[in-house]
Amino acid sequence: MVSLKQFAFGGSGPASTGSELGLLGLRVFTGIAIALAHGVGKMPPSDGFIGMVADLGFPAPVLFAWAASISELVGGLFLAAGFLTRISAFLVLTTMLVAAFGAHGGDGFADQEIALLYAAATLPFVLAGCGRVGVDQLFRQS
Repeated sequence: MVSLKQFAFGGSGPASTGSELGLLGLRVFTGIAIALAHGVGKMPPSDGFIGMVADLGFPAPVLFAWAASISELVGGLFLAAGFLTRISAFLVLTTMLVAAFGAHGGDGFADQEIALLYAAATLPFVLAGCGRVGVDQLFRQS
């Protein structure tokens, strides 16, 4: 049974069950949301998306458009599964920062907000990995 004090102030440490479940929910939702809401629609990258990437000044816009699309789709799915979590989260984080400050850089905060929120949601996984529940855990144990 969880005491009121534990509920209000947390468990015995950062690896408490509540912390793990909270991070699991954030990781799975963020990964699936980025993959389905953003990645699927960019595969394969359209001429319009490639043009937007070119307008941002990337030297190989087709390559970078594919990289962003794969980062959102595959990186999002890998993040949700907790597979190569730090790498997947880093790729999504980088893509979201480019979206916020590049694609939406002059649009104001309201248009940057979603990309910044995705970036903030992926940062804990860049730093800490998937936690106790994820595919990465299988590789840690072997």
